[in-house]
Amino acid sequence: MLPILNFPKFNFKLKKNGQNELEIFDISRKKFVLITPEEWVRQNALWYLVEVKQYPLSLIELEREINLNGTKKRFDLLVKNRAGDVELLLECKAPEVKLSQATFDQINRYNSIVKSRILWLTNGVEHFAYVKTGNAYNSLNDVPEYV
Repeated sequence: MLPILNFPKFNFKLKKNGQNELEIFDISRKKFVLITPEEWVRQNALWYLVEVKQYPLSLIELEREINLNGTKKRFDLLVKNRAGDVELLLECKAPEVKLSQATFDQINRYNSIVKSRILWLTNGVEHFAYVKTGNAYNSLNDVPEYV
């Protein structure tokens, strides 16, 4: 049973693989991926951005590698604007993981590389969005609509 998250209900394509594990069709990567707790959150967040906030799927990247001080890291999701600049960076955690200052510090370290204007943290139950203005982050009520 998949945990209930604080997102609208979406019409996901689910299937069992050969090992009887549940997989979900990822509309961005165009393939079925194993559902882990964090992947369940990531897929809900992706659909929220595309279906509710109208972000173009073509501008979204999932799980790409970045080099952070000589260490390879992977961000969960980012959205570029039509000019190619990073507009939104998302960090997903499993529903049972509490969002904390450490979570914010993690996304902020990733953002030192990708330079996003908007940061979004979610564990599927709690959501925190911030917009960067100068060197400060201001809290948002929700992720903004795509413009």
